[in-house]
Amino acid sequence: MLPLIIIRPEPGAQATCEAARAMGLEAQSFPLFAVRPLDWQPPARETVDAVLLGSANALRHGGAALDLYRGLPAYAVGERTAEAAREAGLDVILTGSAGLQEMLDRIDPAHRRLLRLAGRDRVKLDVPPRLSITTRDVYASEALPLPAALSAILRGPAVILLHSGQAAAHFAQALAGAGIGRAKIRLAALAPRIAAAAGTGWAALATAPNPDDAALLALARDLCQGFTPGS
Repeated sequence: MLPLIIIRPEPGAQATCEAARAMGLEAQSFPLFAVRPLDWQPPARETVDAVLLGSANALRHGGAALDLYRGLPAYAVGERTAEAAREAGLDVILTGSAGLQEMLDRIDPAHRRLLRLAGRDRVKLDVPPRLSITTRDVYASEALPLPAALSAILRGPAVILLHSGQAAAHFAQALAGAGIGRAKIRLAALAPRIAAAAGTGWAALATAPNPDDAALLALARDLCQGFTPGS
């Protein structure tokens, strides 16, 4: 079985690593990003109908200003983000599973003015005319260099989990900088846009059928066992 490498930032890296090991995978965590909070100016509560959330990092790093929006409706992508929103005192009325863009068509008509709490590197949204979105960058994911121990592993076959387009692009660049080829590396991406950011030339590049950790790990298990979905 091929080793599975998790490169997402903490605390998600450790959680994913533990879930992978529980499935019998030879998983190791090498976060290639560090998340830090950003200074941000919160809009007045009365100008916000609901909060839009694409990552739990927005709740982890939003700081005391989040208290301003306690009790407001929230739209969250993924159960972990929804859980973090509830812990922050928000009223989660919809949990999506296919990204923020998909959720925009399901926003309650009463919620025209949305506050999007996001990372500095974020997905651009096509906003319907009926909605107004104010965006605040509350955190940043900063790329880290490839550790020597990970470089050694990547000289042989391995499977890499990709949770974001930023991670895909950084991993590809880091490999090139270290003089490591792509031909032995298999990638499991959370979504098609993430796979596209990784480029070509890999031993395998596959996308999870659903954008959640359970589907991504099931895909990774197949790749670690030598199967290539769709081949």
